[in-house]
Amino acid sequence: MLKHLAGVRLIVFDLDGTLIDSAPDLATAVNAMLAKLEPTAAPLPEAAVRSFIGDGARTLIARTLAARGSSLPPERALEVFLEAYRACMLQTTRLYPGVREALDALAARHPLAVLSNKLGDMSRAILAGLGVADRFARITGGDEVPKKPDPAGLQQLLAELRRSPAEAAMVGDSANDIRTGKAAGAPTVGVRYGYDRDGMLAQAPDAVIDAAGELPALFG
Repeated sequence: MLKHLAGVRLIVFDLDGTLIDSAPDLATAVNAMLAKLEPTAAPLPEAAVRSFIGDGARTLIARTLAARGSSLPPERALEVFLEAYRACMLQTTRLYPGVREALDALAARHPLAVLSNKLGDMSRAILAGLGVADRFARITGGDEVPKKPDPAGLQQLLAELRRSPAEAAMVGDSANDIRTGKAAGAPTVGVRYGYDRDGMLAQAPDAVIDAAGELPALFG
């Protein structure tokens, strides 16, 4: 396992649930949207919103409306959500423990990239706000390439950064991340601390870690 991953020369990370815990701010924005459009609706618990994360804002809102049995127009709800989220997306969002140190260690040896289903400008703004955007050669969002698990976004990053699939690894917390890496022919690493542990494990990644601090040794 370690010998296989030691040949990796590009590491591509998922964002939400892998590098950052954004669930509290996403829940704040979801509930702000509900409060504006359905003032009598009870707020959704953060745990429910956490379970909806991973497929981009549009799907997050679709799942929210379905959970509420709401007849709100999805496009209007999405518009209000995005406005609310832009206002609070760095309110409580933080890097997971050990991520900053792992990125510093890895960036000294490998190009790094982010492939998220979150909007690209939001992904870049959050990582900049957390002081780590400069660790990445590319930060690509789900409005800029087909959303994961479509491998096209990862394949585009490979082409731009001149790496073969065997020279890259996809690191993420969800089934979509592992499926994306496998579909592109790249090694995959799952993190247990994110939002979709069971789904991720079901996809049988090449390696699984419990904490971000394990990453530098994995790619040594």
